[in-house]
Amino acid sequence: MVSMKDQLVPRNDPQAARALALAAELRVVAGRLIRRLREQADAGDLTPSQKSVLLHLEREGPATVTVLARAQNMRPQSMGAIVSALEAAGLVNGAPDPDDGRQTMLSLTAACREMIATGRAARQDWLFRAIQASLDPKEQERLAEAVELLKRLADS
Repeated sequence: MVSMKDQLVPRNDPQAARALALAAELRVVAGRLIRRLREQADAGDLTPSQKSVLLHLEREGPATVTVLARAQNMRPQSMGAIVSALEAAGLVNGAPDPDDGRQTMLSLTAACREMIATGRAARQDWLFRAIQASLDPKEQERLAEAVELLKRLADS
């Protein structure tokens, strides 16, 4: 039986084997870092779908339930339930669409924007303190170089 590693890495190719090992290690470390960052700013009892909707509205601006449902690959009825919960929590509000009064444009409330900003600030503060406490200046420079490489990977 051929292993997944054998399928991905040609035999006798140490560079490819190293890249495969590095990819696995990076995936694990990135996951741990993401979990640590999430721990720093509790978003309450929001579901992943609710968080995704809020982030979509923050990035893209006001949207209808239909647009949000398409963006999340779900039925508008399912999105309606998510939006209703977010409205009840005071995180989104609706206003008539200026182009089509039959539609409701949803947007983030000021309280939601504050919650998002506070969460980001808490995560950035934790990361800042962790970098200062754990890495000397030379290591911080190496981290800056690694961040540039990670940007290239993210954009590829």
